[in-house]
Amino acid sequence: MNKVTKVNKSFYRRSARRSRKRRFIPTERDLYERPRLDPQLRPVFRQIGVPEPTPFKPDPFQLEALELIKDYDVLVSAPTGAGKTWIASQAIHSYLTENLRVWYASPLKALSNSIYQEFCHEFGPSTCGILTGDRKENPDAPIIVGTTEILRNQLYDAMHEGTDIRSDLVILDEAHYLSDPDRGVVWEEVLIYLPSRVRLLLLSATVSNAEEVCAWLKKIRETSNRVVRMQERPVSLETLFLFPDGLIVPLGGKRGLNARIKKFLSSYTGRRRGRPQKLNFGNIINCLREFDLLPAIFFLKSRKDCDHALETCSSVKTTPEARNKLKRRVRTFLKDFPHLDGHRQIKALLVSRVGSHHGGQLPYWKVLIEKMMRGGYLEAIFSTSTVAAGVNFPARTVVLVQSDRFNGHEFVDLTATDLHQMIGRAGRRGKDRIGFALVVSGPHQDPKLIHELQNSSPEPILSQIHINFSMTLNLLLSHTPLEVKDLLDRSFATFQGRKAGASAKGKQDEMGGVLWTGFKRHVRFLKETGFVNETDRLTSDGYWASKLRLDQPLLIAEAIRKGSLNNVSPEVLAGGLAPFLWDREQEVELRTKKIVDINEMEIAFERLVDCIKQIRAVKGKRGFENPPILFWPAAAVYMWARGVSWERLLEFVQIDEGDMASLIMRSADHLRQVINLRETHSQLASVAEDAIELLLREPVYID
Repeated sequence: MNKVTKVNKSFYRRSARRSRKRRFIPTERDLYERPRLDPQLRPVFRQIGVPEPTPFKPDPFQLEALELIKDYDVLVSAPTGAGKTWIASQAIHSYLTENLRVWYASPLKALSNSIYQEFCHEFGPSTCGILTGDRKENPDAPIIVGTTEILRNQLYDAMHEGTDIRSDLVILDEAHYLSDPDRGVVWEEVLIYLPSRVRLLLLSATVSNAEEVCAWLKKIRETSNRVVRMQERPVSLETLFLFPDGLIVPLGGKRGLNARIKKFLSSYTGRRRGRPQKLNFGNIINCLREFDLLPAIFFLKSRKDCDHALETCSSVKTTPEARNKLKRRVRTFLKDFPHLDGHRQIKALLVSRVGSHHGGQLPYWKVLIEKMMRGGYLEAIFSTSTVAAGVNFPARTVVLVQSDRFNGHEFVDLTATDLHQMIGRAGRRGKDRIGFALVVSGPHQDPKLIHELQNSSPEPILSQIHINFSMTLNLLLSHTPLEVKDLLDRSFATFQGRKAGASAKGKQDEMGGVLWTGFKRHVRFLKETGFVNETDRLTSDGYWASKLRLDQPLLIAEAIRKGSLNNVSPEVLAGGLAPFLWDREQEVELRTKKIVDINEMEIAFERLVDCIKQIRAVKGKRGFENPPILFWPAAAVYMWARGVSWERLLEFVQIDEGDMASLIMRSADHLRQVINLRETHSQLASVAEDAIELLLREPVYID
């Protein structure tokens, strides 16, 4: 054989190898169609299954927390699904036996509703009440479940009236929300204002600075406290990586990211720089089914992605008995909520056994998805991060298709806390011996980051307290400015600033100096606009404006003060408040086509905008935020109050039905705040009551 022939044969062998490699690169049509398992995972997968049923036995950390709460404030820091709610329920039992009262506060209305149902079942309906803004039931019950904002408002009232809050134990669920940029301020206010005689039980996801939080609480409350930690998950977790050709491998080990994944990333990225492949979620579910990894929760980046994912899922082959059982359960639910009959995603639910769960869905559609998932009828749900934040239905597997998330303003990398909350849903206590987190390759996926975050400690809780007009008005109800300064000096921000040392004080605070400066700035504006007098006390306008515990109390107060909402119909009043609660600059085309006459609302809106024009100009001049005042939210709520059907409303105003439901329910919340002005604005309060009655109907509100 001559030299040329040898070279040619060698070339053809290399070409053949390259061709074979190329043949294994899946197209969009056949992504994940050849499910295979890395041999080293076989021992791990042999653990899959349901554990033997055993009588419930509390974990040591649960018993420790119950013993300590008798004598101390307690912060429980434990992974998602570890059993923190059980601690709360047992503590409530002990308080009830002594005829004591309990307030259970959570960050989400949906979570409050869920906890309320659990407590009604456990303690009896007559023993439980709920306060969420949407609901006010049995408010004098010994157990109150509600949102943290309602608890904060009750503390405002108690300080103003010189009374004591009617509770002996306050349980703050999801206490790590103290670090939430938007809502952490409410948690911090509650902790600052809560009387020290009230015992405090904080239930938190794992946090790295629990001792620092407790040191702050001990300083401001002058009561002893303890931290109870649970580091281990109740169900062990294995993190996997799914290649596009269907191969499942470990994500990594002690030496870092799996070498095969590193090689894939370097080669795959180069070959796939064109249009990114669309994920075939139906095929991914088939992979999971092949290895008994269902049910699964897929965390996706947007509502649209969740809805579109359903379209890739084919029908599931199952027994007639199982199919009929699902249909019966859904039919039973729809008898109570007939407005969901014919929902656009009902076919995916019944045929493909999958569901989409996010803020754009109707409230009771989400309840149906949750019930079917918890009951074991669904193979998968596609959700935004709201599920990780508090809705309780874990799965055997959590699927991650990107390593970033939308924070309300932009896409940012996941934090360790974000990731732990998501994968914390993997592995159901009592139903799984092992749970799985599956990382799927994609254009917005960084497996290396996921591997690093899963082994990282959660981020520390940082103070998010800031001054706003509602806080300023309500503090001036019951405190002099110097007393407010003392309150602000008790903030977690001040504590962290001092602890950071002299080098950080200039940046973070004496972060009380910064708060005090912000408070004085807000007071100056309130003086300039006539809500506070020269002696730093509320004027008569300031007094009633303080009862508007809303995001934009001054703008609404100005509209009331200038008379733009006087002598209007309930429909106009409902619509008139809606623009103040929509904080996104989202222009929406109104498609009424003169079918519905909204001229009355247009005239009222122009009058309202004109009345608040001056105060908005002063706000802008003084450097305060000026939210957009859009007409379409007013038109939408006005038409709903006029009796326009739900289907027609969504034709006229094309936003997600969950957003529409939220807009209407939040409008009802604002009207309830107007009812609080009965002493000074009796006619307006009466109209607000009538307006609420017009808004609360199916499918927004189910009585």
